[in-house]
Amino acid sequence: MPRFAANLSLLYQEFGFLDRFAAAARDGFRAVEFLFPYAHAPAELSARLKAHGLETVLFNAPPGDWDAGERGTACLPGREAEFRAGIVQAISYAQALQTPRIHVMAGLVPAGHAREALRTTYIANLRAAADLAAPHGLQVLIEPINGRDMPGYFLNWQDEAHALVAAIGAPNVQVQMDLYHCQIVEGDLATKIRQYVPTGRVGHIQIAGVPERHEPDVGEVNYPCLFQLLDDLGYAGWIGCEYRPARGAVAGGTSDGLGWLRGRR
Repeated sequence: MPRFAANLSLLYQEFGFLDRFAAAARDGFRAVEFLFPYAHAPAELSARLKAHGLETVLFNAPPGDWDAGERGTACLPGREAEFRAGIVQAISYAQALQTPRIHVMAGLVPAGHAREALRTTYIANLRAAADLAAPHGLQVLIEPINGRDMPGYFLNWQDEAHALVAAIGAPNVQVQMDLYHCQIVEGDLATKIRQYVPTGRVGHIQIAGVPERHEPDVGEVNYPCLFQLLDDLGYAGWIGCEYRPARGAVAGGTSDGLGWLRGRR
């Protein structure tokens, strides 16, 4: 059976962030992920993980100025020094939290730049990130994201992500396969899973219902079928539950929507 990690940036918003660790543990999660840990000291986060018997399996490297609309800097020419400083910071947190994977966001395509130049910058930055992460046993992940939720994002397609991993040529660079984004961009999820999971280049999977990004038992995707397929293919990694509970921040909203998960235990 797949192993599920609670995404604490989207789930349990009825609680403050630091209280979401306890909430996830009460619901039976043994692992968590989140977008950005940098608003909290590593020791504070580590204490929460230990107190509730949790491990953290993934978080994102600094994305630039998120509040101003930036969604990563990896493909942006002229931001290389900032990008590498962010990777160093992410590695420091990963070591403190014993997190094995760092998702590196590509960024939005800037006006007036040729896509090939952005690709060159992206590959060079990811190679640098891989070199910095490798001595610590860390994986660097890249994720295709749909252009409806994130217009202008540099990386949208699974085949492009896998081609980039091949071009980068670092064994610790892998693809983060978010089935929500994949369904919106290209669909045919079972075929995509059969195509890419056996390659060993898929380092992490995430899920959400389509099209509203609610619980995975709501919407057009037959997740039980896909979970069985992942079992059949021998996928042993984590599946991140990166969805917005349909009841939002209402008290008990996240827990009340976990019937899909309880039925798999």
